[in-house]
Amino acid sequence: MDLHPDADERVRDLLAHKLAAMTHGLPDEAQSRVRQQAYEALTRLVSEEVERVRAAIAHVVKDLPDVPKALILALARDNSVTVAEPVILFSPLLTSEDLLALVSAAPSPGTVAAVARRPGIGEAVSDAVVASADPDAIVALLDNPSAQIREAALDALAAAAHEHVDWQAPLIRRPVLPPRAAQALSEIVSSHLLATLAARPDLDPTLASRLAQRLTLGPAQVDGSGAESMAEAHRLSRAGLLTEQTLLSAVRRGDAAMAAALLAVASEVPIEVVERAGTLRNAKGLVSLVWQAGFSMRAGVAVQGLLGLVPPAETLAANAGGGFPLSVEELRWQISFLSSTLQP
Repeated sequence: MDLHPDADERVRDLLAHKLAAMTHGLPDEAQSRVRQQAYEALTRLVSEEVERVRAAIAHVVKDLPDVPKALILALARDNSVTVAEPVILFSPLLTSEDLLALVSAAPSPGTVAAVARRPGIGEAVSDAVVASADPDAIVALLDNPSAQIREAALDALAAAAHEHVDWQAPLIRRPVLPPRAAQALSEIVSSHLLATLAARPDLDPTLASRLAQRLTLGPAQVDGSGAESMAEAHRLSRAGLLTEQTLLSAVRRGDAAMAAALLAVASEVPIEVVERAGTLRNAKGLVSLVWQAGFSMRAGVAVQGLLGLVPPAETLAANAGGGFPLSVEELRWQISFLSSTLQP
């Protein structure tokens, strides 16, 4: 089974399929010459730089139970996710220890996400995926209904979901959602996700009732009058307690009236300007008010869902450095525009 170095790649591709099929069904104890030759040829092919050939081998052997373990590990460790993913997802030969090693080494940018998508992964592997802090892999993990995820891990992900908007929907869809995670999500998600959360049959009755009230009345009517909230916001400001954390706490409680009042007082604009930004679902306007208040983009992300009911897909995120995604000129223009809409 000599492979000429100048052999046409299409021939190599076909040979890869044939050789991979030959290894299936041959007894290990026989140590037949055919099996040995096939294994050696496959090993040479896997070590080559032709990704198409490696991917062809991976596709054929991905779910076979009796191929050499060394071959499976070589494919799973490939630096091309096209080669590695089929084996990572389906090979019965990979153990939890193998998967943990893959998450730790992460040979390709998509390795951890492939592990996260593998059916039936256990809590230890899920913990490793969460610890990797790979946002795409965490989304894949949350979207994997058969993955076993510890309650503490779900609580931690829910607490961080105000900064990772794309985690919110898959968290709410998890087969099991711990009470603490449900509470945290109820304080940050926008209205269309609130409805999904409120419809969960395992939701705490008290939380379910509060969410039903918010969905019926609308966020601005749930937590007391605007006048009371403004009075409290001014009191906090005079006491030097109107901080970003105060605003974030109001957002997490789902207290839209207080969050709007705090933002208005901190940014030194009439409450009607904040309400106007919310009514228009103006993500840029809300972010601009947060900027004027002297707060960070963390608060900018948080207020968009509660005050503007901005869907996750349309939420403005921080720029690469964690700052505001708009120029100073655009920020100032947004505030001027919102103020002008209130003039007679």
